[in-house]
Amino acid sequence: MTQDVIKEENLRDDLRYYFMSPCEKYRARRHIPWKLGVQILKIIMITTQLILFGLNNQLVVSYKEENMMALKNLFLKDYSGVDEDDYSVAVYTQQAVHDSLFYVLDQFGRLSVGPISYAEDEDGKLLPLTLCKEYYKRGSVEPSNEAYDIDAQLETVCVTHDPNTTNQQKTQNSSFFDLDFYRLVDIKITFQLRGINLQTVRSRELPDCYAFFVTITFDNQCHSGKVKIFLDIDAQSCACRNWKISGTAQKNTHYLLVFDVFVIVVCLTSAVLCTRSIVLAVRLLQRFSRFLHENYNRKVCEDDQSEFLNGWYLLVIISDLLAIIGSILKMEIQAKSLTSYDVCSIFLGTSTLMVWVGVIRYLGYFQKYNVLILTMKAAFPKVLRFCCCAGMIYLGYTFCGWIVLGPYHEKFEGLSRVAECLFSLLNGDDMFTTFAQLKDKNILVWLFSRAYLYSFISLFIYMVLSLFIALITDAYETIKRYQKEGFPLTDLQKFLREQKDFPVICIFFDSSLYLRLVDSIEEKISHNITCVPSTVCQSVSI
Repeated sequence: MTQDVIKEENLRDDLRYYFMSPCEKYRARRHIPWKLGVQILKIIMITTQLILFGLNNQLVVSYKEENMMALKNLFLKDYSGVDEDDYSVAVYTQQAVHDSLFYVLDQFGRLSVGPISYAEDEDGKLLPLTLCKEYYKRGSVEPSNEAYDIDAQLETVCVTHDPNTTNQQKTQNSSFFDLDFYRLVDIKITFQLRGINLQTVRSRELPDCYAFFVTITFDNQCHSGKVKIFLDIDAQSCACRNWKISGTAQKNTHYLLVFDVFVIVVCLTSAVLCTRSIVLAVRLLQRFSRFLHENYNRKVCEDDQSEFLNGWYLLVIISDLLAIIGSILKMEIQAKSLTSYDVCSIFLGTSTLMVWVGVIRYLGYFQKYNVLILTMKAAFPKVLRFCCCAGMIYLGYTFCGWIVLGPYHEKFEGLSRVAECLFSLLNGDDMFTTFAQLKDKNILVWLFSRAYLYSFISLFIYMVLSLFIALITDAYETIKRYQKEGFPLTDLQKFLREQKDFPVICIFFDSSLYLRLVDSIEEKISHNITCVPSTVCQSVSI
């Protein structure tokens, strides 16, 4: 055998081994599939880590929400337990405003049944409640004479109240409560409370200490006769300064930290193995490219290049990096150095999603399980182009619905809400409610809304959505046909099968043009006509 033949056979053997499944590699060379084992171990560990963190995060979120509800019931007069809209309570008379304002001051001396107390400064003194009113600098309004005189410059006046002497200070600052509602813009009451989340003890976690920055706002910006009352809480957790706990909570925290370190080690190992595979693939691609160039004077086509540059490895590496970052944040949270539960949950959740999606790669080695992968790969280019065109129409309906129906329908008040509403209608959800909730006081807008909704539903459900499904169905039928009749062979596949006649045209298997080209080539071959030059490799896709 000549040196060139030996190099060709070595290249063919290396390529065959690279594209084998883990089981085939083990049967061929008895190499243990370490990468597959690491991926299985990583799936188990990351999923376990996510569940543990998710249960703890649920306790934190429920603690904040329940404290929000408790403080609303404690400080808001006549609160029904359910917010009316984006605000909690609304009042409509001047007396009701004063009653609600004094009710907050009276209740400030009474706290809820939970472990909550007043915040203290560094000297141990209670932090006072701050009450500020914002109003126009000068103004007089006479609606009966259709006259007004307003200075748009705003002024702010604030007073403080000590929790122990609230009733006395109400009389001392009585002039503050003389409100000129024509000039009044809003009143803000701010104070700070401290709390401890003891429910984490049941899950063998150290309790967190919380600082609640409470803001109660009396909103009169509209000057419509309706004063909206909001209660907002900014809850910030921190490590408790003096604590002592008996039992296994602290020991359990140490075990969790060790587990997180092990997750990081496994993810690093996975990332290194996948990076090694990518480097090996690039080297094999270079060798195969040199072989084609030296022996056939052409380049590797795009479909064959995509076989080497495996996107699954990139997905695994990205998921490993996200899992490592999320694990570090989780360790910092458990050590009470950070409180970014939401950021950590995003990293861990996204990494877990990518890890489970990556499992599909190993199912792709089996012909009966890889239909989903092949269908998505075949349909994706056409679906993406179709979505770009349909998206332009969708955006047009979104902007039109927001500007016309926004003042009259709660589902069209913002651009994001319009997009969500239209997406629900696109899937046949909540249709009658969308039609029925529109206020029919303006007959012109009502008629426009009917034309708008009927045209959108008819266009997107009966045409756009049907075409979208047809594209995917067409790709699926093409895959099923190729699984029965065989997929078109590329240069790489012919080389692995030891076929010397490399085709010029590298075809993506879902192209209908391929069938016409094959028929034409077969017809010319049957007449002993050579129709394929040997210098150009062109990728054809529809």
